[in-house]
Amino acid sequence: MQFEEFEFFSSDASGGAPAPAHEASPLVRLQYLIDNTPAIIYCTVPSGDFKMTFVSNNARNVLGYRPEEMLADPNFWFDHIHPDDAPTIFSSLAKVFTEGQRAYEYRFRIHDGTYLWMHDSLRLIRDEHGAPLEVIGALTDITERKHMEETLKARGIEQRRLIGELRSAHEQLQQSEKMASIGQLAAGIAHEINNPVGFVNSNMGSLKNYVSTLLDVIDGYELAATAHPVLATQMASLHAQTDLAFIKEDINDLIRESMDGLKRVRDIVQALKDFSHVGASEWQVADLHHGLDSTLNIVANEIKYKARVEKQYGDLPPVICLASQLNQVFMNLLVNAAHALGEQGVIRLRTGAADGWVWVEISDNGSGIPAENLKRIFEPFFTTKPVGSGTGLGLSLSYGIVKRHGGRIDVASVVGKGTRFTVHLPLEPPLPAKG
Repeated sequence: MQFEEFEFFSSDASGGAPAPAHEASPLVRLQYLIDNTPAIIYCTVPSGDFKMTFVSNNARNVLGYRPEEMLADPNFWFDHIHPDDAPTIFSSLAKVFTEGQRAYEYRFRIHDGTYLWMHDSLRLIRDEHGAPLEVIGALTDITERKHMEETLKARGIEQRRLIGELRSAHEQLQQSEKMASIGQLAAGIAHEINNPVGFVNSNMGSLKNYVSTLLDVIDGYELAATAHPVLATQMASLHAQTDLAFIKEDINDLIRESMDGLKRVRDIVQALKDFSHVGASEWQVADLHHGLDSTLNIVANEIKYKARVEKQYGDLPPVICLASQLNQVFMNLLVNAAHALGEQGVIRLRTGAADGWVWVEISDNGSGIPAENLKRIFEPFFTTKPVGSGTGLGLSLSYGIVKRHGGRIDVASVVGKGTRFTVHLPLEPPLPAKG
């Protein structure tokens, strides 16, 4: 089919119909159909610059160009494709000769300088000998469809973002509820333990005094027995049988160790209370060093067999904060540091303040974090731990807590050498965060 063989014409400018149907020849009907189809029909030479040899008259309505000016410029088609879309088309256009047809979607510059999205369907026409004769194309305006696709895509992205935020908020709520439950449990445990610990501690103090008195009485008996040889001999024999010298030395150590153990129990219970801050959901002035020490007591069992903790505390002013939530941040960072260590390692805690800000640095000399993971560690549910060993929420929740305080978390890591997390907090958080 070669349109060059026709004598082409078009409807008048007002869009009036051609001659009545009973007078129209088959070519007239064909011309009318081509000029009024939604697609712009065009032909090009099948080589070189693909110069256009025919363009249907509806190009004027869709693109704003007259068909004759499109035919006059041998580079018209190439020159009007958007520069960002052209390379993809040009690099694969030769496939039309092997596949017989191609379809593209690209932006085409129209008469007013703007671009329309077009769907271009090309088909190679061959002569009776199989030689390429021409390429016929059909250009359809798909701008509205593209806009709808972009709108749907944007809505999909927004929906995924909102779903992510809802999921994160849900997990944070669950975590907050869990922390509140831990706080209530801690309060109950503290109450139940403090009572027996209190009277045992009191009894140990009385026992220490009683033992001291009894030892003094024994010394007095031994001194009095020296005036009576028989009694002195009996006392010496009894002294040797009971190993009284060892008992005198060991009993004081036992009492001292028992009182130290009781103090340790009281410190742990107090640390648990301080860590949880039952009912403390309001902003308050807090000592971050006290929070760090309380948290260290809570995670001591996680750390003590793997790490030596070094403290380099600076001079920190009190900070307005949600203390229990910051303790949760410190706990996550300390536990992560312990998990990053091998058999033995060092966890270093450093603090400082400057220009209305304080910072808390928790570093380790463990395995480090690969660069490809470093960008994702604060994403919800991202974890490199084995399935069942971590939820991937610890750092995400920590990030949210610090952000709520108007601060930030910086991280630096070198694989094989260790990781450093630095929490930066303003002395006074922004007012909106207090609500």
